[in-house]
Amino acid sequence: MILSKGQQLLLPVNPVFVVASLVAALALNLLPLGRVAWMPDWLMVLLVFWGMHQPRRVGMGVAFVLGLAIDVHQSTLLGQHALVYCVLVFGVQLLQWRLLWFNPLWQALQLLPLFVGAHLFLLALRLLGGAALLPGWPALVAPLLEALIWPLASLVLLAPQRRPPDQDDNRPL
Repeated sequence: MILSKGQQLLLPVNPVFVVASLVAALALNLLPLGRVAWMPDWLMVLLVFWGMHQPRRVGMGVAFVLGLAIDVHQSTLLGQHALVYCVLVFGVQLLQWRLLWFNPLWQALQLLPLFVGAHLFLLALRLLGGAALLPGWPALVAPLLEALIWPLASLVLLAPQRRPPDQDDNRPL
């Protein structure tokens, strides 16, 4: 891929950093505040981020396992979060080459329909599973917050890759 002017060449990502960030997002989802309807799904945001930037390391298998962990924690129908996370990672990997051309603000705008679709798909699975109540209008805030979090998450998660490599006067890059 040809970099546009001013775009920095990134260093390889450390696999320990990827795992640590996913564990931190899982821990944020496991907080008792996770049952509030407007709370953003941190794990969803990080799965989308790493699924877009590191598709060979974080794919549908990782999304499925982490989705099962969320299902077990929330005592919901086993597999509903796993299915939603897998479909979301698949959608992001389909759009990966297109999304990487844009800056994080435009990426957030283009990812908003994916986040809304994931929450609607999760709601449909809950209703099919026998949920009696609709979450109401506060549930519409969660995808918006996830899209607003996206530029900050991109800045924070790409920061370790932007550190300057060892300077060498004989090497042009």
